[in-house]
Amino acid sequence: MNDDSFWGPTSGDRGAEARAQQGPGTPPGGPVPPSWAGPAFDPSQQQYPLHGTDDSAQTQYLPPVVAGVGPERSGQPEPGHESAPRLSGPLFRDDVPPPQPEAAAEQTAILPPITDGPPMAGPPMAAAAMAGPPNGGVPNFGAPNPGPANPGPTNPGAPNQAGPPAAPKAPKGGRNLRAAVGVGLGLGAVVVASLIVFKWLFVIVVAAVVVVGMWELTSRLAESKGISVPLPPLAVGGVAMLASAYLGGPEAGLVALALTSLAVLVWRMSEPPENYLRDVTAGIFTAFYVPFLATFVMLMLAAHDGPQRVVLFMVLTVCSDTGAYAAGSRFGKHKLAPRISPGKTREGLAGGVLLCMLAGALGMQYLIKDGSWWQGLVLGACVAVSATLGDLGESMIKRDLGIKDMGTLLPGHGGIMDRLDSLLPTAPVVWLVLVGFVGAG
Repeated sequence: MNDDSFWGPTSGDRGAEARAQQGPGTPPGGPVPPSWAGPAFDPSQQQYPLHGTDDSAQTQYLPPVVAGVGPERSGQPEPGHESAPRLSGPLFRDDVPPPQPEAAAEQTAILPPITDGPPMAGPPMAAAAMAGPPNGGVPNFGAPNPGPANPGPTNPGAPNQAGPPAAPKAPKGGRNLRAAVGVGLGLGAVVVASLIVFKWLFVIVVAAVVVVGMWELTSRLAESKGISVPLPPLAVGGVAMLASAYLGGPEAGLVALALTSLAVLVWRMSEPPENYLRDVTAGIFTAFYVPFLATFVMLMLAAHDGPQRVVLFMVLTVCSDTGAYAAGSRFGKHKLAPRISPGKTREGLAGGVLLCMLAGALGMQYLIKDGSWWQGLVLGACVAVSATLGDLGESMIKRDLGIKDMGTLLPGHGGIMDRLDSLLPTAPVVWLVLVGFVGAG
């Protein structure tokens, strides 16, 4: 470092004049003539005072002042400049040395851990600061955390700690089993009694059940989808279909279905034309789904051993439902149709098939004249499949409507349609298999 670079640049004339006045024998670090050197360095001001009016003389380099660091003064004069103390320290801000570990440790606030109450949400430092200092002093920020009003038990395993009440356990299978069994036995007793007493009494019972089922279905369609289905022509046409099938056979039942559909078309004309096609389509579907499928029960009843055939049909359908429920609740692991009915499993279907086949073999052997046990095995397997498909079909309808049950008339079962879901699609299957094995009777 030379003199000019340390003290700052000066005008060329003044620099040359000063060097000339010093003479050749003056050392480089000798005293500077006071005529241009200006006042000496002032340590209290940490800067070199400016002097003169020359712009080049006022432009001087000063070390940057960093807060908290500042240049240190060693007190040792630079060679050649014994009168000017040397400045030591960083020349740039980036040269500031990092804080020592001891200083950083002293500046780190020690926050007490939280030992009581549930964990606080948010960053750990904020939660610890809100808890306050350990000795009850003034916290760093915010008000002290008084803790939860009702802290949880410190030892959840202790027997004397009161916990939240346990939720009541739902009945297995999603329904009241006692009510379901009781209602099922009552309905079976009514059916058997009507079959034993008089066939026409059974026709009346089936007609009443069909009308109630259509009322449930049309009511749910109106509530969930806004579909207006005319119930009067459906009720009259449904009863006519049952009577026609019992008296005149399958052809008469088909004719009654066609007339009922025509009656629905005409009845709906009395209302505005908006959504006409939607309403009559739903009406014809209702006529086919409930009363027309029930006509096959009337066809079985019309045979000379009609009551035995009807009993076998109902027993096999109940066995399919019971076997599937028992096996599914005990061994069910693989879902059969999770998007349609999450409660049904493949193991349950296998249990229903086995129980149906066993009941079919016994029923065909002892109830149906000229029947054979192996025919009962085939019949049982067909009934298990058709009953399961019928149940899944109504589950699709209820999911589309956004409901769980079609009604609430039968405790433990739901509505009438919730009991007819397996019976209605199974009726034509049983009638067809019996006709093929032992004839129409």
